[in-house]
Amino acid sequence: MNKALVLSSGGIDSTTCVGIAINQYGKENVSTVSFYYGQKHSKELDCANRIAEYYRLPHYVLDISKILEHSNCSLLSHSTEEVADGTYSDQLHDSQSNIVSTYVPFRNGLILSSAAALALSIYPEDTVHIYIGAHADDAAGSAYADCSKEFTDTMAKAVSLGTYNKVIVEAPLVEMNKAHVVCTGLMLSVPYYHTWSCYKGGDNACGKCATCIDRINAFKANKTKDPINYEGEIEW
Repeated sequence: MNKALVLSSGGIDSTTCVGIAINQYGKENVSTVSFYYGQKHSKELDCANRIAEYYRLPHYVLDISKILEHSNCSLLSHSTEEVADGTYSDQLHDSQSNIVSTYVPFRNGLILSSAAALALSIYPEDTVHIYIGAHADDAAGSAYADCSKEFTDTMAKAVSLGTYNKVIVEAPLVEMNKAHVVCTGLMLSVPYYHTWSCYKGGDNACGKCATCIDRINAFKANKTKDPINYEGEIEW
């Protein structure tokens, strides 16, 4: 039997993947998994849990924070760096290393490997499809090297080889931009009001960090108001 395990960050992309997986396999065959990697706030984990509750899915949380405790990525609680405002392209233009400060070292590689082990453990008799919400805008300009189609294709091959072809990596959004992702989720009635994208953990999304800017523009492109709250007024 086919099962699906969706990597759920509580954001737009992964929640769209939840909707896609449920549409493909039925919610009785779908589970979600989130990762604690030492992030500064719990918003994304809270939202991922809320989404699992909304769909009534089994939900798992794995801790990979020890692996990343030596990184100074600005998303991590021990980092000395602040999360930068502005678009990814602006940040890359200003960066001496050509890497944005919010890149968590090889995070998607870590979580795909961990998810493959979890998939074999919870569904030992089934073929498991792991869904990852990497999309084209995150890979653009190599803002996040582990979001590219080349990366997900290569990891898919490695995961398949290492699991006797029992675990299949699916990246259904990898050639979509953010607007297309939102369009897909809207068609599937994905509960975007339960999601969180902002890199900062306030009561409302900041509207200024790169992921907020991408999210706002994606909803505008779909001529739809984002159902979450932002600091300040957004012209929809």
